[in-house]
Amino acid sequence: MGRKPHRDPQDPLSPQPTPQAPSEAALENRVRPLSFQEFVGQRQHIENLRVYVSAARARGGAVDHILFSGPPGLGKTTLSCIIAAEMGTAIHRTSGPAVEHKGMLAGLLTNLNRGDVLFIDELHRLPKVVQESLYSAMEDFQLEVLIGEGPHAQAITIDVAPFTLVGATTRAGLLTAPLRTRFGIPIRLEFYGPEDLTEIVLRSAARQGIAIAPEGALEIGRRSRGTPRIAIRLLARVRDFSEVAGARIIDRPVAAAALSRLEVDEAGLDPTDRAYLTMIIERFGGGPAGVEAIAAGMGEERDTLEEVCEPYLLQQGYIQRTPKGRVATRQAYTHLGFSLPMSHYTPSLFDERPDRDDRD
Repeated sequence: MGRKPHRDPQDPLSPQPTPQAPSEAALENRVRPLSFQEFVGQRQHIENLRVYVSAARARGGAVDHILFSGPPGLGKTTLSCIIAAEMGTAIHRTSGPAVEHKGMLAGLLTNLNRGDVLFIDELHRLPKVVQESLYSAMEDFQLEVLIGEGPHAQAITIDVAPFTLVGATTRAGLLTAPLRTRFGIPIRLEFYGPEDLTEIVLRSAARQGIAIAPEGALEIGRRSRGTPRIAIRLLARVRDFSEVAGARIIDRPVAAAALSRLEVDEAGLDPTDRAYLTMIIERFGGGPAGVEAIAAGMGEERDTLEEVCEPYLLQQGYIQRTPKGRVATRQAYTHLGFSLPMSHYTPSLFDERPDRDDRD
């Protein structure tokens, strides 16, 4: 017979026997909001989108094409689904790499009904040949298709029902200018504040039947890197730890202990973030360092650093981008406990100057 796990009274997450937990499917009910009213955060953008959708419904047309940009996990897909739901139309979802040629795009566009939403994730990875086919479809709702090959090839024009193209990208700078300017509603989503993330955690916990105290939700929210997707993921992992420990409710000590085990510190930095900053400080003397060199030293992909790590580190002031490369800031040294180099030292009027010449 196996021994029962010993519970340490000093550790709120030490394991103890618990009844069989509900199934994962039963706990993970609907998490995504289904309307603008349920959506938390991005208030100015939400109010504007309400206007655009209401105006489109009033005139019986489609919402103008929308481009969502910003770091991953901020709600681009969710907002696309909400727009379709508010319009009372269907949403068709795909991604840039999946649309390999014009024929696939033609198949998508010809299956759309009036007012439908076509959501293309990772729009910057859409082949340029396919992007060019989108131009006339977005502006005139017509698609030019080439039939046949060689001298017998014929170009025909197919009418497309008025639709809304919603593009999502984490790297808007990689979009071609002709495509970018055809979006009438460009929206850049920003990182969320701790208050909004706390509300998102509380709502997600309520939908999944997870008992959590407001201070526990705040602890998760402020360590979520300003990203709802990360907040929901951390909530699921904290729930796992709390259930195994037999905690009746996720309060601040339970949440903090679980997040410490996940190696997410109080600033929301995870092991990859800390390894990134440590690499710049220790290997490159604080920088400047090229992102390729940092990625090679860490054994990570450059895209991972640029799309996952750097946006939050830049926004929080841990690094700076310079023409010569990435530079660790004073805040990064302080957070990781490194001594500041002289380049980060700002002398005051009362400091003794080491280079002072007293010979006279």
